[in-house]
Amino acid sequence: MPDFVWEARSRTGELRKGVMSADSVAAVEQRLRQQQLTPSQVKKKAKEFNIAIGSGVDAKDLVTFTRQFATMIDAGLPLVQCLDILSNQQENKIFKAALKDIKSSVEQGATFSDSLRKHPKIFDELYVNLVHAGEVGGILDSILNRLAVYIEKRVKLIRQVRGALTYPIAVICILAIVLVVLLTFVIPAFEALFADFGNKDALPKLTQAVIWFSRTFVTALPVIIPLSIVMVVAAVFIYRTPKGKRVVHHMVLVLPILGPVMRKIAVARFSRTLGTLLQSGVPILDALDVCAKSAGNVVITNGINYSRDRIAEGKNMAEPLMETKVFPSMVVQMISVGEQTGALDQMLGKIADFYEDEVDVAVASLTSLLEPLLMVIVGSVVGVVLVAMYLPIFSLAGAMKETN
Repeated sequence: MPDFVWEARSRTGELRKGVMSADSVAAVEQRLRQQQLTPSQVKKKAKEFNIAIGSGVDAKDLVTFTRQFATMIDAGLPLVQCLDILSNQQENKIFKAALKDIKSSVEQGATFSDSLRKHPKIFDELYVNLVHAGEVGGILDSILNRLAVYIEKRVKLIRQVRGALTYPIAVICILAIVLVVLLTFVIPAFEALFADFGNKDALPKLTQAVIWFSRTFVTALPVIIPLSIVMVVAAVFIYRTPKGKRVVHHMVLVLPILGPVMRKIAVARFSRTLGTLLQSGVPILDALDVCAKSAGNVVITNGINYSRDRIAEGKNMAEPLMETKVFPSMVVQMISVGEQTGALDQMLGKIADFYEDEVDVAVASLTSLLEPLLMVIVGSVVGVVLVAMYLPIFSLAGAMKETN
């Protein structure tokens, strides 16, 4: 779904701005009215072409800034003075420039949250919305401490995903490199050696098969390289389409071994994000909108948006979540209990804690399962090639020994 930039006024006349994913301008306006906001401007967000990757500010810098800022606010220091101190001691040049710009914006009369919104690559929508809630409620220091904890837990989840994927990807890449070297250089050298034996048909069938495969691979190499490039480009292009991304993200969730881990990570992220937002006083519809954008998976995003629309119509939260078939039934039942008892934010925190522990166990199990499996595959492939190449040599040595 495309993103739309919107401006709207609340019943008190406060001007609010944001970005929303929807099918059309009318859908955005409908959602804004459901939030008791009067839309004044809605337009499709222009595509940004930026060569730089990422914000240039890592999570550690952001957590440190957030905690120090919370401590200063709690100590009673003025907002501008806090920003001045933190920007001057910041070593990251990109972050330092952003903080100075935020300080200047606040000095000119803008709110802290609106000033943060000017730097979306550093401060995402969740960060900005929580700061806004802290400003309105007068609990900015508590909100910032909560944000620091949330960022640390989110980074832990990301590291777990990378830890689960890095090892198998590295082994597969090494196997591919070894195979290319064997097929392109090693086996042809042995083939030249075997040519001195005379009759190639006398070679073992396994050796003949490996030599044939090597010869075919080398012959087809001028076609394989450009074809591989075309396939990679095509895959990237397809992934960038909404339908292609949806298909890929659905496949990730249903994979035999990796799928359950990714689903647990998605549930943990959703629960932690929504619980943090609700605990900070963000309205549930706004909180679900932020959760949908930070889900990291189109299937999860669509499920959250569907639930959000049903909640806006007056339904409770558990029923539409169950209809999406994205979240486990246990999670939906716990959310239902949280709604009935009026402790939804606390229940979401318990769900997040449980699934984060489940992710720890699942990643450890996944690694222990994949490690021997991949080693067997690599050893089998390399072993077959080595046996095929040395089998004729052993046979020749045996024949020569019998002759002597």
